[in-house]
Amino acid sequence: MVWAQAKKATITGIVVNEDDRPLPGVSITLLGKTAGTSTNDSGRFRIQVVAEKAVALVFTYTGYQTEQRNFLLNNKEEETITLRMTRSSTALPEVTVTDERTRREAGLVTINPKQAINIPTPGGGIESLIKVFVGSNNELTSNYNVRGGSYDENLIYVNDFEVYRPYLVRNGQQEGLSFINPEMTRSVNFYEGGFQAKYGDKLSSVLDIAYKKPKTFGGSAYIGLLEQGLELEGSTKNSRFSYLVGARHRNNRNLLSSQETKGNYVPSAVDFQSLFTWQVSPRWTAELLTNFSGNKFLLQPTFSQPSAAVFSPYYSANLGLDIYFNGREEDRYRTQMAGISLQQQVHKNLRLKWMGSWYRDRENENIDITGAYLFGERSFDESKHDFGEIVNPLGAGVFQNYARNDLKIDVWNFSHKGYWDVGNHFVNWGLSYDRQLVDDHLNEFEYQDSAGYSLPYQPGALPLYKRLKSTADFGVNRYSAFIQDNFALGDSSGFSLQAGVRFNYNDLNNEFLISPRAGISWKPRNWKRDIIFRGSAGIYQQPPFYREMRRYDGTVNYDLKAQKSWQVSGGFDYNFNAFGRQLKWTAEAYYKSLWDVVPYDIDNVRMRYYGENNAKAYAAGIETRIIGDIVKDAESYFSLGFMRTREDIKDDYFYNYTLDSLNQPVDSTLTQHGWLRRPTDRLITVGIFFQDYLSTNKNFKIYVNTIYGSNLPYNIPNSAKYRNALIIDPYLRIDLGFSALLLTSDRSKRRSHSPFRDFDNIWATLEVYNVIDRPNTISYLLIKDFANTTYAIPNRLTPRLLNLKLVARW
Repeated sequence: MVWAQAKKATITGIVVNEDDRPLPGVSITLLGKTAGTSTNDSGRFRIQVVAEKAVALVFTYTGYQTEQRNFLLNNKEEETITLRMTRSSTALPEVTVTDERTRREAGLVTINPKQAINIPTPGGGIESLIKVFVGSNNELTSNYNVRGGSYDENLIYVNDFEVYRPYLVRNGQQEGLSFINPEMTRSVNFYEGGFQAKYGDKLSSVLDIAYKKPKTFGGSAYIGLLEQGLELEGSTKNSRFSYLVGARHRNNRNLLSSQETKGNYVPSAVDFQSLFTWQVSPRWTAELLTNFSGNKFLLQPTFSQPSAAVFSPYYSANLGLDIYFNGREEDRYRTQMAGISLQQQVHKNLRLKWMGSWYRDRENENIDITGAYLFGERSFDESKHDFGEIVNPLGAGVFQNYARNDLKIDVWNFSHKGYWDVGNHFVNWGLSYDRQLVDDHLNEFEYQDSAGYSLPYQPGALPLYKRLKSTADFGVNRYSAFIQDNFALGDSSGFSLQAGVRFNYNDLNNEFLISPRAGISWKPRNWKRDIIFRGSAGIYQQPPFYREMRRYDGTVNYDLKAQKSWQVSGGFDYNFNAFGRQLKWTAEAYYKSLWDVVPYDIDNVRMRYYGENNAKAYAAGIETRIIGDIVKDAESYFSLGFMRTREDIKDDYFYNYTLDSLNQPVDSTLTQHGWLRRPTDRLITVGIFFQDYLSTNKNFKIYVNTIYGSNLPYNIPNSAKYRNALIIDPYLRIDLGFSALLLTSDRSKRRSHSPFRDFDNIWATLEVYNVIDRPNTISYLLIKDFANTTYAIPNRLTPRLLNLKLVARW
């Protein structure tokens, strides 16, 4: 009877090694007791303890350091932890950042990088997982937009080194591999906003990647129709030196050959990365990170047959366009990066880090393509001989796209960071110097001849529709610093606070920026539910880089100021049990007010900025998601977001004309737009990544990736009157993956001479992209008919496609 009335609490969690791989069979006992439990095959455990009394759990595992965790829980309270065990070593332990628990940081989503190889999308990789949370409108690119911001507003770090991507890329077809190699990744922290002062000066998000530091030999290899890769890792016997290397190759020919524009596609991308770590002494660690990425895109188009036009009083479902091409496009994008860091563990509470890195970007665009087109109503009557042909021409013309562009960018960085753990405080500080060199030569034009007239039409002249010819050669020095403190507001209050400030100055526009930021969290001590409330507020400012500085006409605005914003957010993180599963539910509302904004247009993935601080904007929304093992031992994600983002551009005046019976202007009115939808304004986003397996056999799995996003505005480039003139239909895509385990991790049944005796597992996967074969739209091609009426022909993304993949790990 006494036992039945005893107060109990529950502790659950997962135990992983230094590479975040689950550890099965870890012994878990109550301090001073012999009773306990052990982790299952997935590294998870569940144990009941006495409530309202201090207890300690001791974790032991052969070859690893013994760990102890102390608890004081209320009656019926359930605490969930993640414990990372380290192998026995003589080195001093690094500072444990106990005040930076992921659940207490606003805007933070922790992503399991192991799912990146499982998610069935054409692009794959870490960014495909991020799109489950933030949405997408293009499966061919690794770009993503966060809370109404452009992709240029996102920060990406790998082992504390900031990384970049090519700048001249016009569409997702030209993109190669993402910088991030998922097979080399240990942890992924993604901040959708509210990030701390220790991160850099951008407006929207932070992707913080940590690569693995292996202790034993291992690796992986995969081969598929689109991509192939090899990863090797290992260390010396004394664990003082470790290596991690990866190589990837990608060819999107099978993917692109199914698009509307037919021709000879030769896209090829390669990537080589390495991370070397050397424990110089018990107190000193050195690290070298290198990357080389090369991407070549060759296109010789022959014929395109898009259909279905909008934006016309003569709208008809039978409208189509036939284009016959001549010429070719050849682009090359090459990036190199090297970073070295030295870390000193002064003592157990103080760590210092010095870093230096170099990034080089070399990009060349060579385009000379001519197209002759016929536009009109298409016959869809299969019983007639003219089936599929243009039977009622509405327009005809010729166009030519020409470009000889060359861009060179070099970025040098030197920085210092410090970490000091003292009492309830964890203090971070940092200093950084950047030297950025840009050398750009633009030479491109576009000629359009519609219905026998060169556009724009000028009697007696042959003007070009668009012409850019400019040169930019400059350097800029950037200086930045930050200091922040993460501390608990009393042991019993459940409150913790992150407060810091950033400083930034550059000698290009001589602008000095101060950005205070703060975050607060509260976990009620006497609540039975495991919930944490969290919020943030701060100033976020983004000094201009080269892309924002270049105007539509190719000239560079060297006086461009930083885009600025203040942002607030608040929400909760709630762990709960449902259907016998441990799940996490998070929700967050946010508001961003922006000024000195540089407006831009998006055409596919190419961004064209105004090059002026002539707008103000805002973004507001709410995001909610559920993460957990909806199916036992199979983590899934569900995300739902609502957002509105608007901008008000200064001096966006245009004339509205009144026409007479002969369509001649007789009167005009000067009009200003006011608040308009930003190019990233999407009201609803839904993302689902779901995993399941056969109930009778876990060796057969299914993966479902679903992305939905409501409509987006599409702006006629460089046009004040027709900003927000078009609408891109909602994006909906469902991708499926089916995997079968060909070789299990049980090596006891393998023969000693088997070539697979050292493999952990081998998986075979069949992926079906765009199962519903939806023709998603990414942009529009504008065409005029004989009456000078403008039609917009959608540029479609990829249709249904199959991919095969084989993955082996050892």
